[in-house]
This record gives sequence, C-alpha cells and structure tokens, in this order.
Amino acid sequence: MTVSTPGATFVVPAAHLMPVLLGERDEHLRSVEAAFAGCGIVVRGNQIVATGPGAAEVVRLFEELAALAQRGEPITGEVVTRSIAMVEANERPSVVLTEEVLRTSGGRTIKSKTSGQRRYVEAIRENVITFCIGPAGTGKSWLAVAMAVQALNTKRVQRIVLTRPAVEAGERLGFLPGDLAAKIDPYLRPLYDALHDMVGMDAARVLLERQIVEVAPLAFMRGRTLNNSFIILDEAQNTTPEQMKMFLTRIGFGSKAVVTGDTTQVDVAGGRSGLEGIESLLAGIEHLAFVHLGRVDVVRHKIVADIVDAYERSGRGSS
Repeated sequence: MTVSTPGATFVVPAAHLMPVLLGERDEHLRSVEAAFAGCGIVVRGNQIVATGPGAAEVVRLFEELAALAQRGEPITGEVVTRSIAMVEANERPSVVLTEEVLRTSGGRTIKSKTSGQRRYVEAIRENVITFCIGPAGTGKSWLAVAMAVQALNTKRVQRIVLTRPAVEAGERLGFLPGDLAAKIDPYLRPLYDALHDMVGMDAARVLLERQIVEVAPLAFMRGRTLNNSFIILDEAQNTTPEQMKMFLTRIGFGSKAVVTGDTTQVDVAGGRSGLEGIESLLAGIEHLAFVHLGRVDVVRHKIVADIVDAYERSGRGSS
C-alpha cells in the first residue's frame, strides 16, 4: 500500500516577490528549512511546494511573508525568525507586525514586533491599569512611552507622568554631585531616552519645561491624585509593597497607568518587591490587565535573547 505524503503549495503572486521571500543566497529559505526540519521545501518557478509534516505551516508562513512584503514591510532575517514563531503559535505576522502604534517626530513608525508586544499594546488600549512583566529587551518601557505619547497627541490625556523607584536612594543619592534633579537623573535616564526617541530632543525639552511631561522618582507621587494623565511606573520590581499600593491609589479620573518590571532583577532592600504576588492579589479587578513577555519577545540583539534563555534554564538570576 502506498501512503501519500501530505503537501501544500503557495503560488507566489508576483515575480519580484520570490527573491524577497527566499532571501539573499536563499538565507530565508534555509531558516525556514531549519525551523521545519521534517518538511521538504522545493521552489518550482513561481511556486513554493512543501511536503511532509509542517507543510501547511510552511505555506502559511510564506503567505504571511508575501503579505508583509506587499505592504512594504522589509523581509529581514529577524522578521522571518519572528514570523516562524508566530505561525507555529497560530498567529498572523501580517497583522501583528503591521499595526502602527506611533509615528515619531522623525517620521519613523513604531509597531509591535512580536505577538506578545501586540497583546501588550492592546491591553494598554483596553484597560485603565496594565502590568507588563518580562525580561530586558522586550520593549516594556519603550512601548509604554510610545502609547503615552500617542494618547497625548490624540488629546486623550493632558499630560504624561514617568516615574520609577530610586533604588538605594538613601545610601547613594547623597554621594552624587549636584542638586536633587541632578542626583535623580541617572535613575530616570532610560525614560528620558525613550521620550527623546519618540518626539525629538527639542520637543521633549519643551514638554518637560511646560510640565506636560513630568519625570520624577516614585517618592514624589505620595499624596497626589493624577487626573487626565498617562502614568508609567518603570522598574516596578524595585518598589516595596507599600510603594506599589501608594502608586496604584494615585490614579484619578481620565487617567491610564502602565506598570513595567522584571521580576528576575529585584534590587530593592530586603527583596520585598511590590510585584511579588500582586497578580493574585488584584485578580478579578475590572479594567486591570497583566501581560507577560518572554524570550520570544526580546527585540534587541539575538545574544540578549540567548542570555535570557540561559538564565531561565539555569534558574539563576531570579528572585
């Protein structure tokens, strides 16, 4: 008895797309073959034919890559790798990778780069408070600032408040030169950098001078009620439970808050992190969401993802 091998075929809709899909010297094709090792892939004229286990997924992958290319998206090795992961998770790269979050002052378009990032952006849009927990390089702070600027540009909020805890402030701030602003600046620099990338140096300076954007250490939030604001608490793993409660109760009418953190990098004294156990504590509260990002969502150099993966496998570096 002859057993037929399952197969699938993708007819490439335009001749100029074939080299884009296959990559220079067929590098994209080799990446796909490595990811679907049990599947045979053959290029015949304007067709990509896949046979064996995973054939349907391979064809769907090339369909998605062709859709991206037709929308003007560059098909890089990084895009192919991310698209493979999305197709394996039954997600659509042509949707995930094309939704615009913000157009910067320099004309650059900021988009989600992974399905996890897209879930994060959607959670921010749909909820009053969004917690995003994940390792370095997953775009937690970057996307939060992009969403804040987008909300300010569309007049959904009147100001942006960026804050983070100044870890070990009692021991270290006094040794830094300058006034209080100069002392806290190193703790807030990542937020300044993200803001500068979104709106440009000159516009950021104007927003800060007019206090439309406020950047301050978490301790300065006590006693305030923040209405009509987009509030970002960065590095939240370094809050104490008391500080976290204080922050969450600052949120007023018309405001939205994003809390980002990496539970593997707790530096707060005594290890009492405000993120520890908070998901179970706040479970069931309406308009509040938790998004977890992981290795697959790391969008820095591939070596960062490999380092994150190594630590996760070893169990080291976790609190």
